[in-house]
Amino acid sequence: MVWCHPARGVCFLVFCGIYVLWTAAAPVAQAADAPPGAAEPATTGVQRFFQSMNPHISFIADVAFAWFSEDEPLMIGGHDPHASGFTLQQLELSVDASVDPYFRFDGNIVFSQFGVEVEEVYATTLGMPGGFQLRAGQFLTRFGRINATHLHTWDFVDQSLVIGKFFGGEGNRGLGLEVSWLTPLPWYVELLGSGINGRGESTARSFWGANDLGFRDPRDLLYVVALKQFWPLGSDVSLGWGLSWALGPNGTGLGNRTDIYGTDLFIKIRPLRAGRYFELRWQTEALLRYRQVPGTLNRDWGGYTYVVVRFAKRWEAGARYERVSGIEGDDLDPEWTSLRQRISPQLTFYPSHFSRVRLQLDVDNPSYHEQAWQYGGMLAFEFNVGAHGAHEF
Repeated sequence: MVWCHPARGVCFLVFCGIYVLWTAAAPVAQAADAPPGAAEPATTGVQRFFQSMNPHISFIADVAFAWFSEDEPLMIGGHDPHASGFTLQQLELSVDASVDPYFRFDGNIVFSQFGVEVEEVYATTLGMPGGFQLRAGQFLTRFGRINATHLHTWDFVDQSLVIGKFFGGEGNRGLGLEVSWLTPLPWYVELLGSGINGRGESTARSFWGANDLGFRDPRDLLYVVALKQFWPLGSDVSLGWGLSWALGPNGTGLGNRTDIYGTDLFIKIRPLRAGRYFELRWQTEALLRYRQVPGTLNRDWGGYTYVVVRFAKRWEAGARYERVSGIEGDDLDPEWTSLRQRISPQLTFYPSHFSRVRLQLDVDNPSYHEQAWQYGGMLAFEFNVGAHGAHEF
């Protein structure tokens, strides 16, 4: 029997670890000195292990300079500029990685000048049979098209009015579970349902909102049900159409509930054989809300439509029209008593895949306000570093 002193054993293990790492890195160093055309050495198991432990990390910064005709403009998005001058709309830290063969992890942490916010953090299943997929954690619900997206993917600087009014300045999100099913139909058809905590004035204002009355049974969750469909109409045109329904309790009293119905349409035209770069995107959403309050049922509606044309590889221009109704005696928006309309043209330049500069104007007509016409201009800058998806060209 050979006896080894514990200290010597530790030193031996450390030496073995250093040797393994050195030999794993050696082929990479040799490859740097290899002549052109030489075959690259195969990646070792140790290298693959350490690479798989590194998540994809990126930072995305959005900064805007704005001017408004009013000292207190009626902007309702959580990341919208709310005053003339410079605004840090957000600094987003995005992290994603495969946990194991069964789950994928995604997280989005948002930094502002005044704090830190966990926007999304969830795990998604990989490879479930039958076209099913589960998602658990905190996430933006997949109601319509815009709600589930982040600021850096928007076609305009500010949030849609109807999303802000019905769901909140941060969009509808919460802690919960989502189940989706990709059907075996001959065209793309996905059915999904999610149940989340319907609390938070900035994320569920039509539901519990700021007045959380507590969880007693599953009826106290906020549910979202959606149908997503997609058709390729030839090689140059594609069409997407969806239906969404959000339902849950609201904070005006036990038994009072809210239902929000939505439909969305998306058309993309991108000729593949054209002599120059061209792309057209047309997107529309319409929402209808029924909200029970003591003694009555409030009903309002809203929506937007916009067209964006990519007329060169680095340039695009677009225009958005929004129309949202108002109602008398609404406890959420007591001043919003009649129609509000907004028109927003924009021009965007992409220096590269990882940056963009956007100029946008807002012509706002809140008919209920003493200043019925309001104007704004925004010059927005975006910078993306890291492994996050780049802008499309």
